[in-house]
Amino acid sequence: MGRLFGTDGVRGLANAELTVELALRLAGGAAAVLAPANSGQRPVAVVGRDPRASGEMLEAAVTAGLTAAGVDVLSVGVQPTPAVAYLTAAYGADLGVMISASHNPMPDNGIKIFAAGGHKLEDSVEDRIEAVLQGENGSPARPTGAGIGRVRVAEDAVDRYLAHLVSTMHHPLTGLTVVVDCAHGAASRVGPEAYEAAGATVIAIGAEPDGLNINLDCGSTHLEGLQKAVLEHGADLGLAHDGDADRCLAVDASGAVVDGDAIMAILALSMSEAGELHDNTLVTTVMSNLGLHLAMREASIEVRTVGVGDRYVLEELRRGGFSLGGEQSGHIVLPAHGTTGDGVLTGLRLMERMSSTGRSLAELAAVMTTLPQVLVNVRVSDKAAVASDPTVANAVADAERELGETGRVLLRPSGTEQLVRVMVEAADDNHARRLADRLADVVAAV
Repeated sequence: MGRLFGTDGVRGLANAELTVELALRLAGGAAAVLAPANSGQRPVAVVGRDPRASGEMLEAAVTAGLTAAGVDVLSVGVQPTPAVAYLTAAYGADLGVMISASHNPMPDNGIKIFAAGGHKLEDSVEDRIEAVLQGENGSPARPTGAGIGRVRVAEDAVDRYLAHLVSTMHHPLTGLTVVVDCAHGAASRVGPEAYEAAGATVIAIGAEPDGLNINLDCGSTHLEGLQKAVLEHGADLGLAHDGDADRCLAVDASGAVVDGDAIMAILALSMSEAGELHDNTLVTTVMSNLGLHLAMREASIEVRTVGVGDRYVLEELRRGGFSLGGEQSGHIVLPAHGTTGDGVLTGLRLMERMSSTGRSLAELAAVMTTLPQVLVNVRVSDKAAVASDPTVANAVADAERELGETGRVLLRPSGTEQLVRVMVEAADDNHARRLADRLADVVAAV
């Protein structure tokens, strides 16, 4: 049996790979590890979901698994992932569970588990939960009678989260008009309400979830509709979230995309000026564009680079006590205000920078010039052999010498397939393409 947990919880095709039986057992395992019966207090779990149809079924199974283990459940209903993380801390719960497959299509779903305080689980904790599921220490005892967990609805959950979001603001958004694409997902209510509460004029699209239309040709993975709406309404900007609203991408008034790298550049400069950027350091992944690194170098801001995945960004943020990190995909983390990426919070802070400076999003984003980036996926028979092959190493070294400080080369094995991803950035698109193809040929020959 392979490892159950992926890079962000347990995910799969709902009712085929991610079944109610698995959800029930997973919830019980999480309860055994994160809320053991011998803790002396009645344990509590916060449970939320995105609006996809299978979430209702899986929420029932997760709730059953938790209550069967003697855990009381606070149901917060349809909420963004960062809201469940925040509410886990705000309610003083022992754990939180979010049922969502984020930006994946509707038939998929996932289960994300948070420890007390709303923190994502470390690998070692996930391993302990998997050990419980595999019965390595026998089956946990189940309570009876009054020991069985109870379920109640947290009626103030949305209000609490909204108040938290608005409390992070220091400058009103009066005068700004924003189109927000909620991906028919978890932010369909709270996103527009938060932006309006902060003072912006809001035009919401993709905000009518029916359980089947989440991420369907909308949201952060399909920006065309947002670009069109921004131009039609003459808005100052557009914001796009994914299904569980832990991401935010933007579109300026002309319809040009402002990705996660550009958003990080804008926020890093803002926080640096305000003395809020700890150690004047930004944390991002190896996939961030070299243009971000060059812009930060110009501003004397250090960039810490980690592996692909928000969990690695979070680990580095916590390790160094840093105050800003994220990914090109729009997953931005502000540890002073949340334990995970929060798309609505990111949108608020981005608009606050526009409002406080009086500058357009295009002007703010111009601090960074995105270098052409070419990515080639090369199918191989042995990823490990490629990593240790001297011919490949020499070819990479030659390409790096040719680029100097004006470009970058990255070879990264796929985590799930026998693929090696060859990425080249250069000042010129043709140069990047030529080097990427040359390296791809060398990799394919191994």
